[in-house]
Amino acid sequence: MASETTSPTAGFGVDPGSAYDLAVIGGGINGCGIARDAAGRGASVVLFEKDDLASATSSRSTKLIHGGLRYLEYYEFRLVREALMERERLWAIAPHIIRPLRFVLPHHKGLRPAWLLRLGLFLYDHIGGRKLLPATRTLDLAHDAAGKPLKDNQAKAFEYSDCWVEDARLVVLNAMDAAVRGTAIHTRTRVAAAHRENGLWRLETEGPEGRRTVWAKALVNAAGPWVGEVLSGVIHTNARAGVRMVQGSHIVVPRLYEHDRCYIFQNADGRIVFAIPYEQDFTLIGTTDRDYHGDPAEVAATPEEIAYLCAAASEYFRQPVTPESVVWTYSGVRPLYDDGASKAQEATRDYVLTLDAPEGSAPLLSVFGGKITTYRRLAESALAKLAPHAPWAARAAWTMTGALPGGDFPVGGFDRLVDEITATCPWLERRAATRLARSYGTRAHDILAGARSPTDLGRHFGADLYESEVRYLMRNEWARRAEDVLWRRSKLGLRLTPQEREALDDFMQQA
Repeated sequence: MASETTSPTAGFGVDPGSAYDLAVIGGGINGCGIARDAAGRGASVVLFEKDDLASATSSRSTKLIHGGLRYLEYYEFRLVREALMERERLWAIAPHIIRPLRFVLPHHKGLRPAWLLRLGLFLYDHIGGRKLLPATRTLDLAHDAAGKPLKDNQAKAFEYSDCWVEDARLVVLNAMDAAVRGTAIHTRTRVAAAHRENGLWRLETEGPEGRRTVWAKALVNAAGPWVGEVLSGVIHTNARAGVRMVQGSHIVVPRLYEHDRCYIFQNADGRIVFAIPYEQDFTLIGTTDRDYHGDPAEVAATPEEIAYLCAAASEYFRQPVTPESVVWTYSGVRPLYDDGASKAQEATRDYVLTLDAPEGSAPLLSVFGGKITTYRRLAESALAKLAPHAPWAARAAWTMTGALPGGDFPVGGFDRLVDEITATCPWLERRAATRLARSYGTRAHDILAGARSPTDLGRHFGADLYESEVRYLMRNEWARRAEDVLWRRSKLGLRLTPQEREALDDFMQQA
C-alpha cells in the first residue's frame, strides 16, 4: 500500500515496499496515458496535476486524430505511419468521443502541385494499415456539395479520411480508467520539490489536502509546456530542457456551411489551415504556428493570429470570415522537442523520451513533444524505457484493445446508442441525446438513470445542462469549477450566458 505522510521529516528510511511504483507529474494526455498503461500492468501509480485535467495543451488542439499529412513534406515517415495506425485503434476503444471525418483538400494553382498531393495521399492511404476508413477520391468542386461554400476559382479537390476527437475528454477518460485500476489522481496539486533519497523519489506536494510527502520508485515528468521548468525548478537537475514552445491558436465562428466534411486549405506561406464543423452550430478554424516565449498559462490568441486565420479562410470561402464574426478563440502551447529547426512549423512533432537513471538511483523519465494521436504509443514507449528499472513495466502491453469508459460499443454503433437513449428517455430531444452519447458513450445512461422528465434531472443551468450531469462530472471526472464543465468536459460555454456560468460556478462551490 502506498504511503503519504504530512510531516516534512516523516518517511526517512521508508520501506520501498510502501512507496508507489510510479509517480507522474502532469495531467495532460501523455501523463494520463502513461498512468493508465502503468496501472493496467499492475503498478501502483500516483498522478499530480497542478490545475484541472487537460487544462493546458491537451484541451487546445485542433481536435484531430490524424497522421499529419503535411509532416510527409518533412520526411517524418515513422511518425506519420505510427499516427495513421493509431487512428482506427483509438476509434475502436473510444467510439463515442472519436469519429471519422472526411477532409476536402482543394488544389490551389501556384502552391503544391497536384502530383505531389496525389503522392502524399497515396502514401497516406497505404502506409498506416487503414481498414475501416474510406480511401482518397478526387472531387469536381463544380458539381460536388463541397464546392458550394468555396469561391469559383476552386475547381478540383482531393478528399481523404482522418478522425475527430473530443481532446479534453480523451484525457479525462484515460484518467478515469487509470483510477479504476488503482491510480491515485490528485488535481489542483502541485509538486513543489522532488529529489532522490534512499533509492526512491521523495515528492513534496501542495494541494487541497495541504502539504504532503509522497514516495515513489520511479518518476515521470509529463508536464507538457512546463517539462523544462519541472526539471530545473522542481527536480533541480542540470539536464538540458530540450523543449521548444510553439503557440497554436484557433477561432470559432458561426457555421459557414451545411455539410459535415472538413476543409484543409493551403496558404501561400506553406502552412495549412483547417475548417471543421464544430459543436453543431459553429465552424472551428486553425491553427497557427509561432514560437512562444512567455508563461504557458498566459497564452492567448493574438489579434495578428486571429487576422491571419480569418484571411486564410476568406481566401477560399465565398462568405468572408472577419474578426468581428469570431465568437470564441483558444490558444495552446505545444511543447515540441527542440530539434533546431529554423521555423516553428518545421519543428518535429515526434516525441522524445529521455531517461535519467544513474546506477542505484530511482529513474526519471521526461517527455518532450508528441501528438494527441500518438499518446497511447508514447505511453508504451515510456514504459519500455522504464522496464530495465521497473519489472512491472515489462509486462504485456494492453491498451490497444482496452475500451475507455463509455466506449464499450462497436465503432458503427453510435446511432444505435442514441436510439437507445431516446427510447429510454422519449422526452429527451435527440440533439441532447446525441451530445450526451458523444460525451459519455454508454455512461450517458448513468446520468439519465431513473429520470422520467427533465424535472428529474434537477436544476437547469442553461442549454441542455442539468444538475444530474454536473454532479456526475463532480463525482466521477474531477470537475470542480464551472470552467471545468463548460470548456473541458464539454463546450457548453459557447451556449451559456455569463450569468448562467456564474450561477453554475456558485452551485459547484457549494455542492
